[in-house]
Amino acid sequence: MLGAPAIGRHAQDRATRSGNPVLKDDTFLDLGSGTVVRGDAGTMTLNGTVNKTAFLLVLTLAGALFSWSQFSAAMAAGNPGAIMPYVWGGAIGGFIVALVTIFKKAWSPYTAPLYAALEGLFLGAVSAMFELRFPGIVMQAVGLTFGTLAALLLAYRSGLVKATENFKLGVVAATGAIALLYLVNMGLRLFGFGGMGFIHEYSTIGILFSVGVVIVAALNLVLDFDFIEQGVEQGAPKYMEWYGAFGLLVTLVWLYLELLRLLSKLQSRN
Repeated sequence: MLGAPAIGRHAQDRATRSGNPVLKDDTFLDLGSGTVVRGDAGTMTLNGTVNKTAFLLVLTLAGALFSWSQFSAAMAAGNPGAIMPYVWGGAIGGFIVALVTIFKKAWSPYTAPLYAALEGLFLGAVSAMFELRFPGIVMQAVGLTFGTLAALLLAYRSGLVKATENFKLGVVAATGAIALLYLVNMGLRLFGFGGMGFIHEYSTIGILFSVGVVIVAALNLVLDFDFIEQGVEQGAPKYMEWYGAFGLLVTLVWLYLELLRLLSKLQSRN
């Protein structure tokens, strides 16, 4: 009588917390039984997840290059507003597809590539705007993003950084606090109260805030590595390779945008 609940609790204990909203404790588990959700078409592998992550990054880059070229054409034509459909279409469309992917994980082989393409449209247009004002900033942000990814992956694989329970709880709490601040700031600006200045301003407080957000975003990569590894060990269904790649891309996009924000603040001080 006690065996089944004990197994269920053990399975729940093994589930890895992630600050990434798309990679949660119950992603690989059936909430009723506490057992791993398995598929009939094979199981999740690390190499498969890596390959799919690379594919999503290529799609994101393709979308970004397209919207960047459209921005250049719009500026040459003296109509910068022509780029806004790509900004809003990519942002809103990507958000909707991300929500669909979160609630319909089995659809991730189709929705994850669509998310990557839409997010690429958004990132390309936004990046072009930053580049116009701060020449060279995009390559700096891209280099720092992938440099951070490589460094943290190496640290994780070597055991230098470990996703302990306290570490996970701390990162999750910090991520939640940042999300709450951004939501409150958006609400204040929406109702004409000006928002929280330190989030956008170029003061020392504003820079320190951005540094803190970049650090939290980077630490989420460690949780995502650990979460994907747990999925592989627990034999998650094959489509979870796409879902794991999607979750990692979400974190990378966040990290890149925060690095853009931080670098723009630093260059504005010069």
